[in-house]
Amino acid sequence: MRPFHYERAENAPAAVKAATAARMNADAPATLAPRAFLAGGTTLLDLMKLDVMRPETLIDVNGLAQSDGDITEDDEGLHLGAFVRMAEAAASPVVRDKYPVIAETLTLAASQQLRNMATLGGNILQRTRCPYFRDMSWQACNKRNPGSGCAAMDGHNRTHAILGTSDACIATYPGDFAQALIALDAELQVTGPGGARRMKFSALHRQPGKTPDRETTLKPAELITRITVPAGPWTKRSLYLKVRDRESYEFALTSAAVALDLADGKVRAARIALGGVATVPWRAAEAENALRDKLLDEATATTAADIAFATAKPREKNRFKVALGKRTLVRALLQAARMEA
Repeated sequence: MRPFHYERAENAPAAVKAATAARMNADAPATLAPRAFLAGGTTLLDLMKLDVMRPETLIDVNGLAQSDGDITEDDEGLHLGAFVRMAEAAASPVVRDKYPVIAETLTLAASQQLRNMATLGGNILQRTRCPYFRDMSWQACNKRNPGSGCAAMDGHNRTHAILGTSDACIATYPGDFAQALIALDAELQVTGPGGARRMKFSALHRQPGKTPDRETTLKPAELITRITVPAGPWTKRSLYLKVRDRESYEFALTSAAVALDLADGKVRAARIALGGVATVPWRAAEAENALRDKLLDEATATTAADIAFATAKPREKNRFKVALGKRTLVRALLQAARMEA
């Protein structure tokens, strides 16, 4: 790991001021950003040890847990401070009872040790990455070295994305929690040099296009402080199904976050997000529309799954993800339909 300067910020204005102290080059890859916020550090420090990310200054923002480290609920919905630890949110009675899909995405992520350290805001912003991005011996990585190419295209791409890809990058967004947030139409509160603003979670992540090194729409020195999940009749009948090579401490090969509002077996509203298969948290809106006003059975669930993966562009070694992803979604929908709400 390269030497770095350490600063600590006790509140959001101090964090933003520290982050803006250095000139920010908007065209530079995120790996070379001169300053980075540090909370749990479970991804950042790992990438720094690999020399993939090289910030000159780390700004410790754990002090913000005093103002943005709580979990509350009201008529608007569920409010999560961005500095709540993943394990704490997963164990929250209100999250487990009224928003089970959120609890499950957090419980099924990483290891217990990492969940005890990682914050909700940091988990959302973990880097979209693949083995070629993490291994500095591979020069061809447009995410790490823009314009150099993508070694995964014709390399070992079994775990890579099949939705939202481009000719520049096929790395998979690895997070689980984000799938619940995009399915439930979450909103974020973001603080930066221009003050506080709210934004849809669905507007946060960017598909790779020609600039895979730019993963989010956050402006320089902005940080996420709060997350709001709107209340709705579908939040209680919700679940997360994660299929992976092993039962613990592994990213999803395919996953589905599903939330349903049913009446007499018919779908009044469906919320679907797909994980393990896309370059960003992936909302399957057309599949949701196909289920509306239909009886939810295996036939209608299969139709929705076919629609969800209609635009998939698999590579040689990850073609199996199309069929596996469809089966994962069908299973998740049928399981959710059997839940009590």
